[in-house]
Amino acid sequence: MTLPFTLQQLRILKAIASEKSFTRAAEILYISQPTLSKQFKSLESSLGLLLVNRRNNKISLTEAGIVFLQYSERILTLCEESCRALNDLKNGDRGNLIVGASQTIGTYVMPRILALFVQNHPQICLKVQVDSTRTIAKNIINHQIDIAVVGGDIPKELTKNLQIEHFVDDDLILILPKSHPFAIRKNKCIKKDELYNLNYIALNPSSTIRKFIDTILIQNKIETKQFNIIMELNSIEAIKTAVSLGLGAAFISSSAIEKEIELKTLEIIDIENLKMTRTLSILTNPHCYHSKAFEFFYKELIKLKKYKN
Repeated sequence: MTLPFTLQQLRILKAIASEKSFTRAAEILYISQPTLSKQFKSLESSLGLLLVNRRNNKISLTEAGIVFLQYSERILTLCEESCRALNDLKNGDRGNLIVGASQTIGTYVMPRILALFVQNHPQICLKVQVDSTRTIAKNIINHQIDIAVVGGDIPKELTKNLQIEHFVDDDLILILPKSHPFAIRKNKCIKKDELYNLNYIALNPSSTIRKFIDTILIQNKIETKQFNIIMELNSIEAIKTAVSLGLGAAFISSSAIEKEIELKTLEIIDIENLKMTRTLSILTNPHCYHSKAFEFFYKELIKLKKYKN
């Protein structure tokens, strides 16, 4: 059976759908616009269907175009995976790997993991994407990322298409300036009621970590709305600096303050009868080919998991 399309025509459809422009689609595919238009017209003719609407200089997919694009993306993904599988066989241990991480993990945890991996597998080319947990999860499903470590809640509608495995637990802790009266206490512990006596520096309300912390505190009958939040910042680094300068207290991931603890610029304070922990998870796609590079990285994560636990 002769197929009514070529792989290049599928790439053209995908580029047009992405760029909403024949000109930009031709540019990203490094072909001339006349060539692209001719190829696309030939595709529609072979299929006997219109794939795009052209109205008022705007381009949108028809219903047939939307359906065919979904299959086109799957076909192109499988083609790419087949090439990777053959390259694995040809090149032995060599390969490429795209690793994902949520924001805090990507900044404070992933660099140490990558450094260890590169030492043991210098022949593998790594690329890293750092984004929100939702975006990272979507990119795993769409075959744009091979494996990821995330700390946020994974949307329920995405979980059915993911392999989710517990990695390690990450403690969320209260930090204070070294000079604060609570930090001078011998037992380094405060009661829940004393939380209302502090000035707080917090992440913005839309932050995943802040939402998680607020939820845990509320579950423990702590009224976070009564906290005196004097400053909201978008950066964990800015929060750490503000606390070290004596401006206030903050709740923060323990993985983000290893350097400050070593340098003794901050103080960790326990809260009586309260421990906040979130799970860091390994995300993979169970429905796609896993290269040797993937297997090597996954094994390193499991070794690290056993060491941490």
